[in-house]
Amino acid sequence: MKDNSEMNDRYALVTGAAKGIGKSCVLHLAKMGINVAINYRSSKKEAELLLKEIEAIGVKGLIVKANVSDLNEVKNMTKSILCHFPRIDILVNNAGIIDDTLIVRMKDENWKPVIDTNLNGTFYCTREFIREMMSNRWGRIINIGSIVGSRGNAGQSNYSTSKAGIIGFTKSLAKELAARNITANVIEPGYIDTDTVAVLGDKFKGTIKGKIPMGYLGTPDDLGPIVAFIASDQARYITGQVIAVDGGLAV
Repeated sequence: MKDNSEMNDRYALVTGAAKGIGKSCVLHLAKMGINVAINYRSSKKEAELLLKEIEAIGVKGLIVKANVSDLNEVKNMTKSILCHFPRIDILVNNAGIIDDTLIVRMKDENWKPVIDTNLNGTFYCTREFIREMMSNRWGRIINIGSIVGSRGNAGQSNYSTSKAGIIGFTKSLAKELAARNITANVIEPGYIDTDTVAVLGDKFKGTIKGKIPMGYLGTPDDLGPIVAFIASDQARYITGQVIAVDGGLAV
């Protein structure tokens, strides 16, 4: 059941929402009474099941297919959402991809899709909905970054660059939009047990765990409640921040 009536008239969009971190964000927002648009690129079945879950909670929802790296698809997604929802108050830019390789082997086709999806997609979606937030003088922009955006990582120069760009983008948004009662923050996950990490070998995962002070991988449900809190009125004075959820890895 939803448990926060103060957010019942709020509307959110979560990109890359059908699985993993995005799914957790959707469920925790819905439990607060927030109506949620679920964006997906290819995981239609998972998106449909998630829609049923949040409708059972008692909120409105819809699913919308779009590749956020494609500006035309983002614009069509916006039109589709606004046919069902009056506006978007809360935007969670979660959609992202990886394509790891060392810089000496990295080709344009490794670099460009990662930048287009992770960084440009965040920009495209934000630009689509920010004017209405400004007019309403209330909004939340929550961008899902990565610990490698602050620390870098061998073999991930494309991914690290995209996530580092999101930090600069978010801090600039925070300064531009604070006077309109709009906050902008980055949630920076460490190693989270999602499909991406699941393909790593046990030996490599053991090495990762050895570097995490808490000694284990996080789960998507370590992220969802943080996103829900940042979306709430209780977090009205938090903006321009990079909030690490990494088991102490960045310490």
